[in-house]
Amino acid sequence: MAFPSAPTGNNGDLDDDDDVGGLLARDAAGDNAPALSITEISAVLKRTVEERFGFVRVRGELSGVKRAASGHLYLSLKDANARLDGVMWRGGAQRLGFLPEDGVEVIATGKLTTYPGRSNYQIVIDRMEIAGEGALLALLEKTKARLAAEGLFDAARKRPLPYLPRVIGVVTSPTGAVIRDILHRLRDRFPSHVVIWPVLVQGQGAAAQIAAAVRGFSALEPSGPVPRPDLVIVARGGGSIEDLWCFNEEEVVRAIAASTIPVISAVGHETDTTLADFAADRRAPTPTAAAEMAVPVRGELAATLADLWARQRRSAVRLMAQARERLDQRARRLPQPLNLLQGQTQRLDDLGDRLRRGLVHRTALAAAALGRHGAALRPALLEARLRRERERLAAQRLRPEALLQRIAALRLRVDAIDRLRLSLDPRAPLQRGYVLVTAATGELVRTRAGAAALGAMTLEFADGTLAVAPLDPRPPRSPAKLRPPAAADAQAKLL
Repeated sequence: MAFPSAPTGNNGDLDDDDDVGGLLARDAAGDNAPALSITEISAVLKRTVEERFGFVRVRGELSGVKRAASGHLYLSLKDANARLDGVMWRGGAQRLGFLPEDGVEVIATGKLTTYPGRSNYQIVIDRMEIAGEGALLALLEKTKARLAAEGLFDAARKRPLPYLPRVIGVVTSPTGAVIRDILHRLRDRFPSHVVIWPVLVQGQGAAAQIAAAVRGFSALEPSGPVPRPDLVIVARGGGSIEDLWCFNEEEVVRAIAASTIPVISAVGHETDTTLADFAADRRAPTPTAAAEMAVPVRGELAATLADLWARQRRSAVRLMAQARERLDQRARRLPQPLNLLQGQTQRLDDLGDRLRRGLVHRTALAAAALGRHGAALRPALLEARLRRERERLAAQRLRPEALLQRIAALRLRVDAIDRLRLSLDPRAPLQRGYVLVTAATGELVRTRAGAAALGAMTLEFADGTLAVAPLDPRPPRSPAKLRPPAAADAQAKLL
C-alpha cells in the first residue's frame, strides 16, 4: 500500500519550515502539546475559571427567572451590553429574603464555573440581594401594581371590625415590645381574651410563618379547644424597609386578603407602609393604635350605657307625666256622673208613678169584668157545653172499614202498574230466547241495515254476551208485519 510522500522542496528534500499540514496527523519530535479530548479541555477550562473567579459579586438585572421542580433557581443577569447565566441551588433559593422576578436589579455573590454540556460559563449563586433601596422600592411598586390589578386592595372587599370582639388573635413576635404594648392597651381599655400566634417578624422564613399564622386562625373551629378569634391583629414594630420586607411578600398579602376573620395591620410606625396594610381590613399606624381600634374603652362604654339608661328613665317619666296631664285635661271636660243620670232618674220616677197608677186602674177594671161575667160561670152551663163537645167529637171519629177499602183499591192499582213494568222490560224476553243487539258504543241496533253497516256487534243473551260480526252485506228485505202478541193486547187494554 503506497502513501503520499511528504512535501519537498525544489531539490526533493523535506521542508521543515512549511506550515502546510499533512493528511495524517503525526506527533513531531519534541512536541509538548499533545491532543486533548473535549472532556479534558472542558475540565481544564472549568478548573481555570473556578480558580480564577472562585468568589465574585455581580450586579445586574434578573431575566428569565425560572424555578425548577427540584427547587433549583435558573436565571440570567444582564446589563446594557452583556448577559450572564446563573443558577442557585435549592438550599440557597429557600433562604432568599424576596421573590425573584424579571426586571429586579440584584447583587449576586458566588463563583464562576463552566457548563461543559453547552460550552458556556455561568455563575453559581450562593447569596442574592436586591441592589439598593431604589431597586427594592421598584420591586415593591411592581408587586403592588400586580396585586392591585387582582383586586386584593379594593375598598369594596373591606369588612367592618366587630364592635366588641370576645377573642382577639395577635400574630407577632412573642418576645418583642409590640405584644406587651398591645396587651397593656387592651387591659387598660377593655380586658379581652387574647390568643397569640408567635412568629418571626424579620428575616428568613418570617413571611411563611406570618402567612401560616393568618391562615391558621381562619382554620380554627368555633367550638374547638382553641377559641376562634373574632378579630386578628398582625403587628410589628418599626424598622427599615428591609426589616419590614416580609410584610410585603406576596404570600403574606394573599393570606391576609383570604382571611375569613377581619384583620388589622399594625406594621411599623405611622410613616411605614407595607402591602399588608393595603390587604388588611383596617390599617393602624402603630400596634398600640391597633389595640385601641380593636376594643372600646370599658369606662366610656359603661358611662354611655348609664347615660342611655338615665335618658330612657327620664323619657319614661316624662311620657307618664304628659299622659297624666292629658288625662286630667280630658277628665275635666267630661260631665259629672250625677248630671248624666239626672234626666234618667226623673224619667224613672215618672214611669214608676205611672206604673203604680196603671196597676190600680187595671185591677179595678178586671174586678168589674169579673163581676159582670161571674154569673155566667155556673157548673150546669159548663157541663152542658162539655157534653155537646164530646158528642161532636164522637161524630168526627174515623171508621177503619172505609180506610181499609181505600188501601185495597190503591194496592190493586200498584200491582197493575208493576205488571205493566215487567212486561215492558226489554230484558224480560231474554228469558224466553230473545237477544239484544248493541253496537260498540252501547246503542241498540234496531234494523238489519244498521247491523250490516257495523263492523262488530254484541249479542246479549239471558246468560251473557257474545261479540259477532255481520257476514251478509246484502240489502235487507222488507220484514213481514207482525201482529202484537196477546199479552201485549192485554197490557194495552189494562192501561
